[in-house]
Amino acid sequence: MRLFVALIPSEDAVEHLDAFLEPRRSAAEFRWTRPEHFHITLAFMADAAPARVDDLVDRLAESLDDIAPADAVLAGAVVFPNAAEGRILATDVEGEVPLERLATRTRNTAVASGIEVDGARFRPHLTVARTGGRAVELTSWVRLFETYRGPAWSADGVEVVASHLCEGPRRTPRYETLARIEL
Repeated sequence: MRLFVALIPSEDAVEHLDAFLEPRRSAAEFRWTRPEHFHITLAFMADAAPARVDDLVDRLAESLDDIAPADAVLAGAVVFPNAAEGRILATDVEGEVPLERLATRTRNTAVASGIEVDGARFRPHLTVARTGGRAVELTSWVRLFETYRGPAWSADGVEVVASHLCEGPRRTPRYETLARIEL
């Protein structure tokens, strides 16, 4: 099963970002992320055995038990791999939340649970659009997103989410929260 562990922004943060994006979505033929899919991935696991999920959840609760809730803010721009040849448009994550520590512990915990984790370098972000696989000049989008700053929200837990490919609207993934671990 495809899994990820993520921070989920508050309803206010999601609504604020969605309102910022709404009048801009028609300006580009990107695959825009649906607001109910907004999240900050800490660890991605492409092929987790379902029998290992309960162990992952138990170990995560233990591994993260000394991390307190902290404020986070969606603000600014992130593009992958770069603005000249962008494929992913995202917003940055700022604030007091210890994202690097959360990601490191989450990834190490998954490995200790016997689940292989995607080895890509961690770069905190919330994906808002994908270009559909083609490289696109995104400099004007970066400038636009540099003006964005959402409301602060409390990052007070992480969620273990199953991603069911092509089961959502227009063959997008359907997300299923399997567990929530409070910080």
